[in-house]
Amino acid sequence: MEFKVRNLTLPDRASAIKELERTGADAAGVGRMIDKARAVALKVEGIKVAAGNILKQEALSVGADAAVARGVINCSVERTDALIMGTRKQMIRLSKKLKAQPFGLKRLSAEIMSVLNVGKGEQSLRWTGGVLDLEAKPLVMGIINVTPDSFSDGGDMFDTRAAIDAGLSMVDEGADLLDIGGESSRPGAAPVTREDELARIIPVIEALAAKTATPISVDTYKASVALDAVSAGAGMINDISGLRLDPKMGEAAAKTGAGLIVMHMRGTPRDMQSETGYDDLVGEVYRLLDESITLALAAGVDGECIAVDPGIGFGKSVRGNLELLARLEEFTGLGRPILVGASRKSFIGKILGIEDAKLRLEGSLAAAVLAVNSGARIIRAHDVGPTRRAVDMAWAVKTSGRE
Repeated sequence: MEFKVRNLTLPDRASAIKELERTGADAAGVGRMIDKARAVALKVEGIKVAAGNILKQEALSVGADAAVARGVINCSVERTDALIMGTRKQMIRLSKKLKAQPFGLKRLSAEIMSVLNVGKGEQSLRWTGGVLDLEAKPLVMGIINVTPDSFSDGGDMFDTRAAIDAGLSMVDEGADLLDIGGESSRPGAAPVTREDELARIIPVIEALAAKTATPISVDTYKASVALDAVSAGAGMINDISGLRLDPKMGEAAAKTGAGLIVMHMRGTPRDMQSETGYDDLVGEVYRLLDESITLALAAGVDGECIAVDPGIGFGKSVRGNLELLARLEEFTGLGRPILVGASRKSFIGKILGIEDAKLRLEGSLAAAVLAVNSGARIIRAHDVGPTRRAVDMAWAVKTSGRE
């Protein structure tokens, strides 16, 4: 007799419930077993050795496990990372036990529960004009580079009229957001003055704000530029530096009530590709995005206004960009919507052997689909129409098991 055993993919609670119900289990049983059907692996960094010992023992006591450094058992190290493994049910039990423990484990207990609860509520993003619903479908953000040296279009939108027309065309093609930038962030790009940046973007923002209700984002790391852009009609700020290049940016976002996208970037556009090696790429990007969120909150930004971007193409190698896409779901632990901007990036060209950025559509769409499947809720793209259709298809597949 063949039993035909197979490994089920249960990406969310709804999928697990449906499979349990298919067995014929009673409703009460489904309720009890749902968290046992979902495996979890949680990474914890830099805990004290005493906490590592307790964590290991408590994890084993609930049927889970925790991998810690070899030196934890004899206290030959001061701190350790830990990988906690078990079912969701076991993680909940472990969290309850850690709540009564010292050495920071009470805080760890709260963080475990926070991560486990990610995705239970609706996702949304607040901006100056209201709240964007990210639960109904992922949003597509159209890119408008009002620069003479953009890597992706060679300055096609540097002319104000061309930029305005491009923005209106993107809205017609299904763009949910428009991202307008006046300074190139391509590798090696030189900075521009505040005056030049404003001269490029303000006429475009004012014209588009008058012609469409589609939310406008300003792509800048300068607080003063962001303030003027919001006054001109932008409702969101997209800071590629994650609030690190201008310490006043968080204050500017808080003052205006604008949505705020914080991105990870190592260094500046001029030098970011000079060092793309990481001991733990995903871990470092995660930590720095978490720090950006903390900086924003400390400056007075409403947490519901914040989205995060892992910064694909900014200070990463080809392999690093692929790793970020492959492990994108880990960033849902930050508790904020994820934006991914892989469109036409050079790593796509290198993988597919395509030098002309405008010919990288298929690779860009593949990256967008994979990102949506892994939890991204905003896709930043140059080719809005095709991206809108690809994202809608990916979302239909992802949500096909929902009632």
